[in-house]
Amino acid sequence: MMHWVMLLIGLLTAYLVIRLITFKKLPAPLPPGPPPKPIIGNLKDLPQNGEPDWEHWLKYKKLYGPISSITVLGQTFVIVNDHKLAVELLEQRSKWTSDRPEMFFATEMSGCAILGMIRYSDRFRAIRRAMNKEIGSKVAVSRFHGLHAVETRRFLLRLLEAPEDFRSHIRKEAGAVTLKLAYGYTVESHKRDPLVDLADVSMYYFSLVCRYGAWLVDVIPSLRYLPSWCPGTEFKRVGEKSKESFASFSGRPYNFVKQQLSQGTHSRSFLSNILESQDIEPGSENEFVIKWSAASIYAGGADTTVSTMAWFFLAMALYPEAQRKGQEEIDRVIGDRLPTFADRDNLPYINAMVKELFRWQPVVPTNLPHVTTYDDIYQGYFIPKGSIIFANIWGFAHDPDLFQDPMAFKPERYLGENPELDSHKFSFGYGRRICPGRLMADVAIYLNIAQCLAVFNIGKKVIDGKEVEPQVGYQPGLITHPKEYDVSIKPRSSMHEELIRAVEIEHPWEKSHADDIANITA
Repeated sequence: MMHWVMLLIGLLTAYLVIRLITFKKLPAPLPPGPPPKPIIGNLKDLPQNGEPDWEHWLKYKKLYGPISSITVLGQTFVIVNDHKLAVELLEQRSKWTSDRPEMFFATEMSGCAILGMIRYSDRFRAIRRAMNKEIGSKVAVSRFHGLHAVETRRFLLRLLEAPEDFRSHIRKEAGAVTLKLAYGYTVESHKRDPLVDLADVSMYYFSLVCRYGAWLVDVIPSLRYLPSWCPGTEFKRVGEKSKESFASFSGRPYNFVKQQLSQGTHSRSFLSNILESQDIEPGSENEFVIKWSAASIYAGGADTTVSTMAWFFLAMALYPEAQRKGQEEIDRVIGDRLPTFADRDNLPYINAMVKELFRWQPVVPTNLPHVTTYDDIYQGYFIPKGSIIFANIWGFAHDPDLFQDPMAFKPERYLGENPELDSHKFSFGYGRRICPGRLMADVAIYLNIAQCLAVFNIGKKVIDGKEVEPQVGYQPGLITHPKEYDVSIKPRSSMHEELIRAVEIEHPWEKSHADDIANITA
C-alpha cells in the first residue's frame, strides 16, 4: 500500500513541478471564482458525489457572475451561466471551442467512442458526416415517420395493457425505433428484448462514466496505476463493466447486420446501406467509424427520448391544466382519430408542450464539456488554451430573466405575441457539438405527446382514497432521468380504447430478431 501511495505522491509532485517551471504571467485575469488552495487549487470546489452538477455550478452565478472559473492541478475550468455568453463562446467562436477534454475514464478505461465523447478530429468529422446523412435534416428524418407512427401506436397499446410499467414501455418504443433505423433490428413485441436491454445498460454506463469532473481519475490519470484493492479505486470496477458493455453494444448488432447480409435476410437500415456499398476491412479505422456511427444513432435518438417522455408523464400529473389544454386542442382540431405528423402545424399548444418539456427538464443539463484550442481574451478575461468550458443549460432554462416563473411547466409561454426563448436554441447544445439526434428526438416527442394526450388521462396515483403527490427528483448521471414515481394512466373512453387496439389489426406484429442476436458475439 505504501509503495503505491509514494508512487502517486511522486507523480503528483513531478506534475506540479512541471507546471511551475512552465508557468508564465497571464495576459489578463481568469474569470472570477473561489480562491485556490495551495497545490490542489480548487479541487474541493468540484461537485461532490451525488450533487447535481448544474445546481453546484449555478451557485457561482450569484457569487461570481455569468462567467466564472476554477483551476484544479493546473487545469482551468470555465463555467458559463448565461445563454448569450454560451452562444458567443460555443457558436460564434466554435472554431476554437469545439474540442472535448481527454476524457480518460470514458474513452481509455471504458472504451466509449459515442460521438459526443470524441475529440474534434478526422474521426469525429467522419462519424458526424455518416450520422448527418441519415438523421441530420428534416427531410432525412421524415423518411422514418412511418416507423415512428407504428411504434408510437404500439407504445399506446402497451400503456393500455400495463400502465404501471410505463417506464419500460418508453424504453421499448425508443429502442424499437432506433434499433430498426440503425440496424434493421426488430424487437420483441411483448417481452423483454436482449438488444434493448444491452443498449439500456450501455446508455446507463454512458451517462455514468461521461460526467467530466465526477471521476478524479480524469483529473489525475496516474490514479489508474493504483491496485483495485486500494480505497478510492471504485472507478476501476465501473470501467471494466462499462468497457465490456460498450464493446458488446457496438460489436454485436454490427455482426448481426453482417450475418443478415450474408444470408440475404437483412432489412434496409443505416448500417446495411453502408456495408452493401463499401468494402470494409475488418479492424480498420473505417470499420471503427461505421460501428460507432450506428451506436451513436442509438445514443443520440433513444436515451434523449426516454428521458423526456419520463418527465412528460410526471409533468402531466403535476400540471393537469396543461394536460386539459392539450386535450382540448386535439379534440377540437383532430376529432375522433389519432394525431399524425401531418397535423403538427395545426397543434400550436402541443408544439409548445414539446418546447416546454425540453426547457423544464433539459436532457443534458450541464452539457458535455467543450475545450478551447487557442488562448483567448473574452470580456477582459483570459481563457487559456485547453480550458474546459461547462455550459449550464439547466441554469439557462430556469433563468428568471429569460422565463417567467421558470420552475413551473407552462407551455403557453411560447404562444402569443411575445413568446419566450425557444428551448431548442439551447437544450441540445451549441455550435459544432450540437446533438446530431435532436431532429429525431423532436419528432418522436411530438408524436408521443399528441397521441398519449389524445387517448389517455394522466393523473396522480390514488392509494387508499388519497392522491399521492409525485416528487421531482433526479437520478445521477449525464442524462437526467427522474427518480421513481407513480402516476395513473387510464383511457379517456371506450372509443379511445378502440382507437388504441386497432393497431394490432392495422399493423400486425413482426417476428423479432431476438433469437438471432442471442447467438452473436461482439
